[in-house]
Amino acid sequence: MTEWRPDKLSRRLPHLAARARLQAEMRRWFAGEGFVEVETPILQVAPGAEVHLSGFATEWELPDGEERERWLHSSPEFAMKKLLAGGVPKLFQFARVFRNAEGSALHHPEFTMLEWYRAGAGYETIMADCAALLALTGVAELRWQEHRCDPRAEPERLTVAEAFHRHADVDLFATVGSAERLSHASGVATHDGDSWDDVFFRVMFEKIEKRLGMGRPTILCEYPIAMAALARAKPGDPRVAERFELYACGVELANAFGELTDPGIQRTRLAADMDEKERLYGLRWPVDDDFLAALDHGLPDCAGVALGFDRLVMLATGASHIEDVLWLPVR
Repeated sequence: MTEWRPDKLSRRLPHLAARARLQAEMRRWFAGEGFVEVETPILQVAPGAEVHLSGFATEWELPDGEERERWLHSSPEFAMKKLLAGGVPKLFQFARVFRNAEGSALHHPEFTMLEWYRAGAGYETIMADCAALLALTGVAELRWQEHRCDPRAEPERLTVAEAFHRHADVDLFATVGSAERLSHASGVATHDGDSWDDVFFRVMFEKIEKRLGMGRPTILCEYPIAMAALARAKPGDPRVAERFELYACGVELANAFGELTDPGIQRTRLAADMDEKERLYGLRWPVDDDFLAALDHGLPDCAGVALGFDRLVMLATGASHIEDVLWLPVR
């Protein structure tokens, strides 16, 4: 590892200065909105709930010699929701998070997630928050490769079904449950053992995501309910969840939910996700019973979002690789 050497570090310093300015601006914005900044433990019973993510495991040795398995979290979501249940109504965190088996110009095994939650608010309020934070970048355009996006422009709001129709010529809900139907309708290949979810993600990657957030940000919302284990169903349309993702220049920046507060439904979804993880990867990890206890105690109506802070800094500075906006990368 030589990224500390003056010649290499000096090339990153302008990006890192921009990173520090943006983080300070965001902290001022959250303070003005009445948020409290929190810090929650990195070591958790389980890294998160995502089916397709791989975690980092470690052993906690207690003074009496007992050993307990712990994981580096992939998101502070469960811990922050515990604080919501405990009575903190507005909270945010710049969290160091960890995801194994990832690496690309947009991925790093350790990165910074900006996560925030509002009690008594819907996910439309979080959409407005995202637009306000994009404007704090202070740049005329966000840049990724040859793509451009005005961070001050009002975001386009597009449902997932609309995006599939516009960019893949697919009636999404006519294919639900059949990988073959979705593959045939979209022209995206299917492989032995593929589920509908697998083909959905392939269509998203090959035909849709790269077209979002061009010229202005895109809020891609109303995901099929199966794609939102931690989000509540949209009132009036149980096919979809109150989930959105924020895109700029074809890059996913944030993932947000109108949060699921029903402990029974949450237990069922978490168990189903672990079954799917075991089917796909031969791996499962424990459910965080303390998180479920917080839901039993009572999670207020709330909404929250996780935003990839490094990615936003990349787009604001025009950096070509995530390591260009890190003080030191993992080696």
